[in-house]
Amino acid sequence: MRLKSLVAAMAAVASLAPIAAHAQAEENPWMLRVRAVDLLWQNGQTGSVQSLNVNAKNQWIPEFDVSYFFTKNIAAELVLTWPQQVNITAGGSNIGKISALPPSLLAQYHFTDLGAFKPYVGVGVNYTIFGNRQNFPGYTAAALQVEPSSFGVVGQIGADYMFDKNWGANIDLKYATIATNVQTVSNGANIGKLTLNPWMPAVGVTYKF
Repeated sequence: MRLKSLVAAMAAVASLAPIAAHAQAEENPWMLRVRAVDLLWQNGQTGSVQSLNVNAKNQWIPEFDVSYFFTKNIAAELVLTWPQQVNITAGGSNIGKISALPPSLLAQYHFTDLGAFKPYVGVGVNYTIFGNRQNFPGYTAAALQVEPSSFGVVGQIGADYMFDKNWGANIDLKYATIATNVQTVSNGANIGKLTLNPWMPAVGVTYKF
């Protein structure tokens, strides 16, 4: 249901495209960004997850973003990457890897009265899909798994600096609520929760059509 909700939200944004395109006939409404993102997991823990000191390891990932401007100030941004491998540790030792696919959809407000410097703020939803959920060979006390997915909110602040009408540089900071229960494979019993909630500072390149 959560994935269907995200797809429905994307469809709703897409359905407004013809209206927005008519209103912005003089300017192409599409913008692309490619970013390098530093995933700084917060690793909040409960239960045995806390006593075992289970953590996701910080890492850099690539990000590809598509924005559509309904007006010169209002835009929607779809944040994409491919499934990323996340190292999981316990007590400082690596116990396995899971994959995470974390698309986000945000509504943004862009400030456009500062010349080439164009800051923005955004808020939206994040849906993270976890793969290789039982991949914990380094933990021998019991076979463990994480939940299939996480649904949460994401906030954003950032800015583009446009060198010309098409090309620019981007800095961006996002914060997302992502969490998963850690469970035993044998009976699905929860042993605690790992609240990832990453800060995501990023730098990148902007292209405005």
